[in-house]
Amino acid sequence: MADENTPEVTPNAAVAAPAQAAVAKPGFAGRGGNRDRRGGRPGGRPGGRRGGDERRSEFAQKLIGIRRVARVMAGGRRFNFSAALVIGDKKGRVGVGLGKAADTAQAIEKATRAAKRAMIQINLTKNRSVPHNIEAKFCASRVEIRPAAGRGLVAGSSVRTVLELAGVSDVTAKLLSRSKNSVNNARAAIEALRKLSMGK
Repeated sequence: MADENTPEVTPNAAVAAPAQAAVAKPGFAGRGGNRDRRGGRPGGRPGGRRGGDERRSEFAQKLIGIRRVARVMAGGRRFNFSAALVIGDKKGRVGVGLGKAADTAQAIEKATRAAKRAMIQINLTKNRSVPHNIEAKFCASRVEIRPAAGRGLVAGSSVRTVLELAGVSDVTAKLLSRSKNSVNNARAAIEALRKLSMGK
């Protein structure tokens, strides 16, 4: 005999109760709501990256030297990185920069900014050569650049990198010193090309 306070449960109601609970429960109602599983915002792109914001630089760059330098402090030695690179548009503009930082990426970024600040504009001939012989000296490095029609670019060391990124062709470059410092050789080539920009 059933108690009067016990509610009467029919078989159909017992079967329908779990089904209604399954329908009412959402798939994932956590702190993020119905956020996309791919990491983007609702209705946004995967990963939240913006497209088309990155612009390709108009300058080409080439690393000519990177080294680790040490500085003696009270607690020991502190290591930094020094990076030197050449930047140019291959249309008559070129520059050399040097950057120092605790990380290689930061050192390269500083060197790029320094090279852009020190860029020079070169007055070239119609066949992208130099009009006459030019010679320059920087520290212990001496460089001579001569026009040579039909020979292309004949140079070595970091002088070739400077002339290549400057867009110079049909020249021969000669290192008149015994210096093996690539940074000084590159700066000597810049000083030689600076004479063309000043009309000397």
